[in-house]
Amino acid sequence: MSKVTKNTIIAEVLQMDRGTASVFKEHGLHCLGCAGAAMETIGEAAKVYEIDVDEIVNDLNEYLEKQEK
Repeated sequence: MSKVTKNTIIAEVLQMDRGTASVFKEHGLHCLGCAGAAMETIGEAAKVYEIDVDEIVNDLNEYLEKQEK
């Protein structure tokens, strides 16, 4: 599975694994069904919501790695 980066579109991450929604929500990103999620990158959303982009990207990648095992 490819690594998530700050340039990854939110909807693409959700398509990789719907369970990533819980990671987004833990970081304060609750509007995952919004039209913006289909076009917005993790980095763009992190900037808008003042979230540490490195932390959310790391947590998403950790989650996805655990699911592969």
